Amino acid sequence: MSLRHFTPKRGRYGRLSPRINGLLITVMCCAIALQMVYPLVDGETLRLITINVVYWAAGAMLFHALLAYGARYAFTLFLFTFFFALIIEHIGLITSWPFGEYSYSDDLGLKIFQVPLVVPFAWIMMAHPVLIAARRIAGNWVFLYGGVLLAAWDLFLDPLMVISGRWTWKVTGAHVPFQPEIPLSNTFGWLLSGMFLIAVLHLIVPRERKKSGATLATVDAFLLWTIFSGVVGNIFFFHRPGIALFAGTILTIVLTPYFFNRWLGRP
Repeated sequence: MSLRHFTPKRGRYGRLSPRINGLLITVMCCAIALQMVYPLVDGETLRLITINVVYWAAGAMLFHALLAYGARYAFTLFLFTFFFALIIEHIGLITSWPFGEYSYSDDLGLKIFQVPLVVPFAWIMMAHPVLIAARRIAGNWVFLYGGVLLAAWDLFLDPLMVISGRWTWKVTGAHVPFQPEIPLSNTFGWLLSGMFLIAVLHLIVPRERKKSGATLATVDAFLLWTIFSGVVGNIFFFHRPGIALFAGTILTIVLTPYFFNRWLGRP
């Protein structure tokens, strides 16, 4: 007998109208398409795509949050994550804690308290899928799993932004493996701040999905794409196979329980 026979039946989600579902897929595909173009351009085009990738991906995740969990979930997640990211990034810039001593370039657009506006949207982009994954498998350890997952994702993000000149660190001690331009303190900073963010979100946003809402397919696709694009990009376009192996292995290991759980179809 198949292992799937021992699991509860799937909830009957995904009753969105074809038009709304098509719009969600379109927004998600735009975000992915921009990421596919990213390694093929340079100069001003690259700068604009860098910013728009984040906005489109954050938009896709927020749109999914609204359709799957409702307005209270989406707006609470957006507001808390935005202001938390703005505050923790500003503290990091002026005190070098918890991420280390770093600075942003001026080509990421409008800044608020020295933090580019696009940066909190990068946090928002990941907060929703990370919270879903953590709630699904981590039980009482949602905060820990969420923090580890955010720190693992950042192993792909930061080296890409550093080599393109979007931000820089002053490295005086140990550095992240295969990333000599990024201090190890940054990973610990992401772990700590990620645990706090996911812990609070877990407490303040609803946990139940709308019966007539979106399925988790969009989130699954986004997380799979994050692994795939990070590995392929670093091997074939950015010529950093060490990062592909190191970050790709860690992110895959961390996400494997979630995808296994999704395969089993557990609620």
